[in-house]
Amino acid sequence: MAALWVIFLVLIGACVGSFLNVVVYRLPRGESIVFPPSHCPKCGRKIHWYDNIPLLSWFLLRGRCRFCNTPISPRYPLVEGATAFIVAGLYVCYYLLEIRDGAGTFGESWVTFIAHAGLLCGLFACSLIDMDKWIIPLEVCWFISLLGVAAAGAGAHPWMPTISPAAGAMTLGAAAGLIVALILAHYGLIQRSFIDAYERPRTNEVEGGQRSSKGAKKSKSKIVSVAVTSDQGVYPRREIIRELVFLAPALVGAVVAYALVSNVAIVKGALATLTEGGGFAKHSSAFLAALFGYFVGGLWIWGTRILGTLGFGKEAMGLGDVHLMAAVGAVCGWIVPSIAFFIAPLFGLLWALYLWLGRNQRELPYGPWLAIASLVVLLFYDAFDALMRPYVEALGF
Repeated sequence: MAALWVIFLVLIGACVGSFLNVVVYRLPRGESIVFPPSHCPKCGRKIHWYDNIPLLSWFLLRGRCRFCNTPISPRYPLVEGATAFIVAGLYVCYYLLEIRDGAGTFGESWVTFIAHAGLLCGLFACSLIDMDKWIIPLEVCWFISLLGVAAAGAGAHPWMPTISPAAGAMTLGAAAGLIVALILAHYGLIQRSFIDAYERPRTNEVEGGQRSSKGAKKSKSKIVSVAVTSDQGVYPRREIIRELVFLAPALVGAVVAYALVSNVAIVKGALATLTEGGGFAKHSSAFLAALFGYFVGGLWIWGTRILGTLGFGKEAMGLGDVHLMAAVGAVCGWIVPSIAFFIAPLFGLLWALYLWLGRNQRELPYGPWLAIASLVVLLFYDAFDALMRPYVEALGF
């Protein structure tokens, strides 16, 4: 039975990978991922269903369009195969290798599995786009976040960290404040940050590449920077203040909610009903825990972005990274993005060291390292928990 599930998930994963190819190609270009149907970008002819079979059609067509003979990038079958591996591999890790405790049977935790598989597929797509275009599509992050919150409320899996009534109250207060901020921004009462900045990556030629037999340089590498600086006529410190103003309603809402749940017995009792016990409370608690994870995951990056920008006068981190880690928190709860936040720089530093040793200087997008760190923590959560628990208990948490 397990073998059948693996085969089935390989097929499903390949189909999802085919869709991710559409997402990766169209979203950065501002195109719809629904209309028009799949077509050749060169001749515009619609691709028939038998030429759009994941993994097989590319090989049957020998990597070329049936109509205009234009080469089709091998990236398409590679993405489909990688996605199939991700989805089926997650099933193997959870239910065959039992790499994490408490998974139970697939029938008991299939909702959580779908959420985790959706998260990994979304992180994969965001990483591909970030490496190509230096942007993270917020639409993908929003979809993952909604999937995580909905799955938590529906499945109430024990892998979602529990939160206290006070944390639940702060979550609801922050959510209410965020809605207020979005409304104010929609009507122009709060100005969005960096609206005058446009996409103009700064590239500087530097000597690099391989040498010919006579010692002359054969090619040049580039230092690429996409961070906004005052050189573009936009002042990052001033702009980041606008983001603090945007966050103010959420922060005020969280503080007010905490004060109410701490001092008003009725409010404390109502939150205890939502976060403690079984039945409906089990699902509402998981829902609030996912929402709490969304805020914590995003605030790790947003806090770094704010402090870094104020300190260095250069846009630090990107809002895409904020939404990416918020999505991780919505699916996994607050602990996974918190650990991933601290180990992601290790992966980035290792890659930077590799590039430095190869004398190839290039500023790297940070999104893929956040994605890899989240994957590592998600799979090896029990090991991180065993490593950190003595210190957490010693601190009294």
